Amino acid sequence: MEKGRTVSVIGLWHLGTVTAACLSSFGHIVTGIDPDKKNISNLKKGIPSIYEPGLAELVGELEKKGTLSFTTDLKTGLINSEYVIIALDTPLNDDGSPNLEPLLQRIRETIPYLKNDCLLVVSSQVPVGTCDRIRSMIKKERPSLTFGICCIPENLQLGNAIARFKSPDILIIGADSEKERAEAERLYWFVESNKVNVNLKTAEMIKHAINAFLAMETSYGNELGNLCDALGVDEIEVVKALRMEPRIGKNARLQAGLGFSGGTIARDVIVLQELGKKNDVRTILLDAIMTVNNNQNHLPTKLVETLFGSVNGVRLGVLGLTYKPGTSTLRHSVPIKIIKELVEKGASVKAYDPKAEYEKSEVDVKFERCKSAILAADSCDALLILTSWPEFRELDFTVLKSKMARPIIIDPTNMLDGKKINELGFSYFGVGRGKSVKTSIKG
Repeated sequence: MEKGRTVSVIGLWHLGTVTAACLSSFGHIVTGIDPDKKNISNLKKGIPSIYEPGLAELVGELEKKGTLSFTTDLKTGLINSEYVIIALDTPLNDDGSPNLEPLLQRIRETIPYLKNDCLLVVSSQVPVGTCDRIRSMIKKERPSLTFGICCIPENLQLGNAIARFKSPDILIIGADSEKERAEAERLYWFVESNKVNVNLKTAEMIKHAINAFLAMETSYGNELGNLCDALGVDEIEVVKALRMEPRIGKNARLQAGLGFSGGTIARDVIVLQELGKKNDVRTILLDAIMTVNNNQNHLPTKLVETLFGSVNGVRLGVLGLTYKPGTSTLRHSVPIKIIKELVEKGASVKAYDPKAEYEKSEVDVKFERCKSAILAADSCDALLILTSWPEFRELDFTVLKSKMARPIIIDPTNMLDGKKINELGFSYFGVGRGKSVKTSIKG
């Protein structure tokens, strides 16, 4: 076991809080830094700003142990830090591209307090070339400072973030010198998985490439599902066979449903599209991925229009608002975008989510927030399941049916057993299940 190092983590939303807690749990002395006074106050009480299974307990335990602390003050937080980890969220512009200015501004504020021989670790999701840009910024502001920089791209999987951080499938270490690479490995001494040692730009590019490939799989699975609906074929059975094909693999993201969500994957596809434009390289496949994905997220609205003739005046219940199960965030949530589209077309919507934190997200659409699935289903013409929270499988659907005006379930997540739901007297519509053919893909 390596001797614990002094580490500062800048940015304490999902990535930063998980990073700070996990590094502290492996013996490092970690200070988390964030300008949000309320966030820091809550963290000192063991209350993270976001929901992640096991995170609150881990933060509370490490604070009591004394290896994890939090502050709003950069000078205090950085005074003795051997490692400075940039774990800020990279916000998105309206077109989905990354807005680097808030991250770069925070780094500018950090520069005066960096100590000699520190290693700056960039884990935030940034476009190729950003680490070189940060290095130049620091050299310009403090020419005499001796420091290193490396890129260890975030590997966050919401809902399973702690286990994924402690034991990733791969650890990508981008560094332009052997010394910087060795220092990075000392920080992550506990990782026993495969380490990919590359230069800075390659590490940044690998992150883009991974997410864009996942996006491609999702879009291919959704196009396949739409074809299966048109042909009366169950895509779930098709995907089972595809995953047995060794050239594809058991973990292929081919299940039809909604498009990718949360902003993270889309951001990397958009970054690669922009890089293509800047370097006069056509990105035909990437362009198609985004088109398929954007079209897919209109499917629930199209199904409602098909079933009722119009969305206007239809009373809808919605289960699930977060962009995926296992998180509380509503940022870049596809369910929220779907609800907005439905409301704009005249539907009334009641919705329930077990973990959604409305006050921490900007939700610019009006709908009734319910405290239970039963209340969301009450008097509705159809119930939409938009986030696959496991607890929704355990609902008493007989009771739900008795509360609904019409027994219709639209499940683009495909989380329910459609056959069993139909046997209970519902009309069940998934995506790629070979039912309600053609109508579900009409434009």
